[in-house]
Amino acid sequence: MTQHAPIFIVLLPLTASLLCMLFSRIKKELGAWIVMASIVGAFLSACTVLQRVIATGGKTWHYWMGGWQPPIGIEFALDPLNSVLAVLVTFISMMVALYSKPFVKEEDWLHVGGYYTLFGLLTVGLCGMIITGDVFNLYVYLEIMSLSGYGLISLGGKKSMLAAFRYLLIGTIGASLYLLGVGYLYALTGTLNMADLAQRVVPFIGTPLFAIAVACFIIGFGIKMALFPLHGWQPDAYTFAHPGAAAFIAGCMSKAPAYALIRFMYYIFKVDSPVMHSALNVLGILGIAGILIGSIMAMAQYDFRRMLAYSSVAQIGYIAIGMAMGNMYGFIGAVLHIINHAFMKCSLFLVIGGVEHRFGEVNLYRLGGLNKKMTISTITVTLAALSMIGLPPTAGFFSKWYLMMGAYTGQQYFYIAVLVVSSLLNAIYFFRIIEQMFVQREASLTEVHPHKGKLGLPFSMALPIFVMGIGILVLGFYSVDIVTDIIKLGLPEVFLR
Repeated sequence: MTQHAPIFIVLLPLTASLLCMLFSRIKKELGAWIVMASIVGAFLSACTVLQRVIATGGKTWHYWMGGWQPPIGIEFALDPLNSVLAVLVTFISMMVALYSKPFVKEEDWLHVGGYYTLFGLLTVGLCGMIITGDVFNLYVYLEIMSLSGYGLISLGGKKSMLAAFRYLLIGTIGASLYLLGVGYLYALTGTLNMADLAQRVVPFIGTPLFAIAVACFIIGFGIKMALFPLHGWQPDAYTFAHPGAAAFIAGCMSKAPAYALIRFMYYIFKVDSPVMHSALNVLGILGIAGILIGSIMAMAQYDFRRMLAYSSVAQIGYIAIGMAMGNMYGFIGAVLHIINHAFMKCSLFLVIGGVEHRFGEVNLYRLGGLNKKMTISTITVTLAALSMIGLPPTAGFFSKWYLMMGAYTGQQYFYIAVLVVSSLLNAIYFFRIIEQMFVQREASLTEVHPHKGKLGLPFSMALPIFVMGIGILVLGFYSVDIVTDIIKLGLPEVFLR
């Protein structure tokens, strides 16, 4: 069965999602447990794939659908980078699926079944985007991710409907631009397979049509990953999304498009042409603007969720400038930050979701004395905040370190200045939260869902918060191994010449 592990990453949650409503109708929680079990299976399959890819020295595992050989057939192409990202997405999905249960406990079977159907489909879309080896198949998974994301955002309440609709309008433009770019590439090369496309596109990398295709990809993926100034949909979407799913949406939905853009830039287009140099410069400018403006906007927020949303705009800027550096250290920093930020931002949204569940509160100036009521949550917030600032030994320090090395190696010293300023701005608004939780006098909060246990929250919520908090430290301690044993095994050819 291990030879079919790649397809199980998407097939298990897809099948469970399609059956979820039926089983939820029989018994309210049955569909939810089936979806969660399928995500566990997808996680184990992703681990199997990662173990095999590393054991073969980083050799790409090509899985052909139905035995049809590419470029005619569709394939999954699993290398060290997308294999570890598949493990990341399925692990976070597994944690958040468990965390979500108290949020839907009082709902009827229709709402419970609908929520977990959309949740499972979001997992399918994210994993499919990461591991597919076909550019049109990537569009299919992009739409699965988007449609399920719109649904989960809209379940957050009255204000979420408008946020979801805005995302739908803007996100459709992004998906359409991506599809248009695929059409241009197909017109040039006559193929949709990524490996085949990388070979056939070489004679056309200086043509105007190729430049238009690259622009379509940057704008299309830029919208989906909330790259400044294409992030207009994101603050409301993150703020008003269903509190159970917000951590998964904020942690992973921007990372799959970011990795897809890296894949096109570095593995298909090879970044060694005048068109690509111009594209990287544009990414660098947008990344810098996103880092500074996102950080400043985050400082002005009093809604914890909205602050985290603008913080994500800045963090996506880190990934963008890592891509823009065009050297090995910048590339490593960008990929490592995708992994680290997924854990950091997911942890923070898990905590604020827990606070909202117990106290109905999201105002960060109303969190005084929270360390006495929700100890595990406040420790996790502290670890995530220190990591977002970039202090060792947390995960965020190491990705920022590689980004600085990339800027130094490429003599792009302005990036170093931007990273330092951004870290100082991060320190201002994250230490403000830590001060509120540990120093300010205890706020008089009304318990919406009272909990008297030592965990501060139901076990199904406290466990994911604890695990994700520990994960930030684990990623920090093992960052050298992740870089050496995984990321460097999957470096693009342009860095190996």
